[in-house]
Amino acid sequence: MGTSASYSRRDVLRGAGAVALAGALAACGSNSGRAGAGGISQWYHQYGEKGTQQAAERFAKAYTKANVQIQWTPGDYSQKLATGLLSSSGPDVFENQLNVDLVRAKQIVPLDDIFAAAKSDFVGPAVDANTYDGKLYAIPMIEDMQLLFYRKSLLAKAGVQPPKSIPELIEAAKKLTNKTVKGLFVGNFSRTNGNSVLSALSVWPSGADFLTPDHKVGFHQPGVVQTLQQLRQLFSSGSLLLGAPTDWSDPSAFIQGLTAMQWSGIWAIPQIKAAFGDDFGVAPWPALTATGKPSVPIGTWGAMVSAKSKNVDAAKQFVKWLWIDQTDDQLEWATKYGFHIPVRTSLLAKAAALKSGIGADVATFSQQYAKNSTPPEWTPKMQSAYGDVVTQVVQNGGDAESQLAKAEGLVNVELKRLFG
Repeated sequence: MGTSASYSRRDVLRGAGAVALAGALAACGSNSGRAGAGGISQWYHQYGEKGTQQAAERFAKAYTKANVQIQWTPGDYSQKLATGLLSSSGPDVFENQLNVDLVRAKQIVPLDDIFAAAKSDFVGPAVDANTYDGKLYAIPMIEDMQLLFYRKSLLAKAGVQPPKSIPELIEAAKKLTNKTVKGLFVGNFSRTNGNSVLSALSVWPSGADFLTPDHKVGFHQPGVVQTLQQLRQLFSSGSLLLGAPTDWSDPSAFIQGLTAMQWSGIWAIPQIKAAFGDDFGVAPWPALTATGKPSVPIGTWGAMVSAKSKNVDAAKQFVKWLWIDQTDDQLEWATKYGFHIPVRTSLLAKAAALKSGIGADVATFSQQYAKNSTPPEWTPKMQSAYGDVVTQVVQNGGDAESQLAKAEGLVNVELKRLFG
């Protein structure tokens, strides 16, 4: 689900890796700290969708085994959470994306004992995103996904089919570009931050990944070199929208007719549908070749239990009650507020919005092409190193092979820190 201002949930879908938690606690919401003896403090970031806070409070009130107090946190949730997890006034239960440093710092506890019986009902990528070193540290709550949006009428007018390969994407973007409309928008580019969206989208098309299962660099491959070179061709073609008023997570550029195709997230579907009715479609990010496998980044936040909780067992039982046992609440959380994907197979079958049209496409893509945008082992330093590759090659025309080799060296330093 999105946030009202900074798109904090959407930002973590950029393939940017785990957010580094740092900063000072600034308590806000309906509780200023722990719930006290016999109570449980549950922390959320501020969601943008109307009704989410009221739903969270209603869920908490329905729990009868403990007094659950909700802290609803506007602003920089990650920074506020960081100090909260180090102090005696932090949460018992909180939502976040799993990252390796939370585990290594022993700030969260494994939840396999409450999860094991239900594991088979949770979709694989959501489980993987919340598992580290064979242990599950968060119960998946909801799944968001990124997609390529396109105007059906504009593609038909240009004689273009939804692209199935990177070369087809480049050609389609050229044909769709005219004096008033650019062919494609994949996010703004800047000298300082580059374009974080294209990090994962330059690795996955060739079948590579950021890291291998045995914790080695997976992105330094010939296919990634080729993909980066093709994305440089796309950047230089004049068919990319490079300076939109808002970035990729906001569908405004697409809705305003500035681009015929835009990369964004499923949270944008209600706005786009309101603007265009049925005159739009969605597609996964194309593979390097038409016979390759496309991909869609997914991001999953999960419910975690703080290791500093004064009653870990009670906190775990509340998490089990809400995010495993209360399936009606889970379906409501995923589908009533905006457009999102349930993380359980049984709930996917009950989600009316995913049974036809665009929703059915979203469900299919999530099951066939999902890739975790923020694997727990992929740290901010690793993402910074690879992000520089995208900036130097795609944006500045640098040599892909040498830039990948440089990034590999920096990532190996991080891997040695983590795994020896």
